[in-house]
Amino acid sequence: MSSTFSREEKAAMRAAAAEVKAAKAGADLEAACLAAIAEMTGTDHELAETLHQLVTTHTSLGAKTWYGMPAYATSDGKVVVFFQSAAKFKVRYATIGFQPDANLDEGDLWPTSYAVTKLTAADQKKLVALLEKAVGES
Repeated sequence: MSSTFSREEKAAMRAAAAEVKAAKAGADLEAACLAAIAEMTGTDHELAETLHQLVTTHTSLGAKTWYGMPAYATSDGKVVVFFQSAAKFKVRYATIGFQPDANLDEGDLWPTSYAVTKLTAADQKKLVALLEKAVGES
């Protein structure tokens, strides 16, 4: 069994360390998020832009990066929702994920991440409802 991390995992860990330093230095966290989105191409770029627009329009969450990926956090910095591009880890779908601070608990079993290849108008409506529920704004 190998205990080494992939190149992508190592890059994500380096990004996380840089994000902590940037936040402590008072860096523009939203600009970092937008830069991460701008670096993406194709479907990943389109999906990340759409998620960014939905989060910033429909919630009070602030944009930042988390392990180098776009993320959205509460005013005290706790990540609630994040986007992981398909290209980053060479998989066939991007992921929109919710962290434990998202208020999505429902019974004993609930989804915390979603595979996504496109976001139709109906998908966006569902996502807005999830986002609003996640931050208690519904």
